[in-house]
Amino acid sequence: MELRHLRYFVAVAEAASFTAAAKSLNISQPPLSQQIRDLEEEIGTRLFARSSRNVELTEAGADFLNHARMILGQVEHAAYQARAIGSGQVGTLNIGTTGSVLLGPLSTLVARFKDHSPGVFVRIHEMDPQTQEAALIAHRTDLSFVRRPRHNADLVATVAWQEKVGVALPEDHPLADREKIELAALEGESFVFLRLVDSRFARYLHDCCVAAGFVPNITNEVVESYSLTSLVAAGLGVALVPECIQNLSRPGIVYRALMEPAPEADVYVISRPNHGPVVASFLEMTREMFA
Repeated sequence: MELRHLRYFVAVAEAASFTAAAKSLNISQPPLSQQIRDLEEEIGTRLFARSSRNVELTEAGADFLNHARMILGQVEHAAYQARAIGSGQVGTLNIGTTGSVLLGPLSTLVARFKDHSPGVFVRIHEMDPQTQEAALIAHRTDLSFVRRPRHNADLVATVAWQEKVGVALPEDHPLADREKIELAALEGESFVFLRLVDSRFARYLHDCCVAAGFVPNITNEVVESYSLTSLVAAGLGVALVPECIQNLSRPGIVYRALMEPAPEADVYVISRPNHGPVVASFLEMTREMFA
């Protein structure tokens, strides 16, 4: 039994006429009649009661019609679902990222993607960069957004959007009245920093300080950038932070830009090289949004 047998059967049943059904199917009547006979022979019972004037369903035919319509409907839905998945309009997208990256435009990007592809379920997984990489390789996530990614030949990393690094200061700090601050002017300050052992971005900022002529005096280390603001507000030091941290409103803190050449806090999107259509669609929207 093939799908065309079911389609031919439904067409005859709904038209109650071999002639009308053949016309709607754009085939001649003799082949249609033969297909229906083949179907009845395979099933082992008559589906139509034929007379010289009309065609009526038998009791078995009426029951078979319900099943045939259901099967054809399921096939049509399966085809639609396959096309939707193949075009990236349906599926699941798991994104790994850090909390500080979420303070930037990633949430806007996800919201725009959801408007474009409402059939895709997006999950955000907050995790440190090392865990993100492992999850991506293990196919637990599909994309990662990180700063200063580690080179991995099995993954593809490109800049998603650009950010600069600024400095968070207590509002009564002597440098707070400046619009921009030279990195070298922070020599001698106490710093609160991202944890150097965990963060390539933290090590990069440390190296930028060294290049500016001083080794930062790090008094406290934290895991997430937004935690730095709490320590700055408590008067425990100043902090080098990505621009997006300015979106955190915290009393007692001011954010100031660094003079060029300022350190970079660019965010990279990382994916596996052989990704599916949903990931391809999201990456294309990322390129368009930040072009």
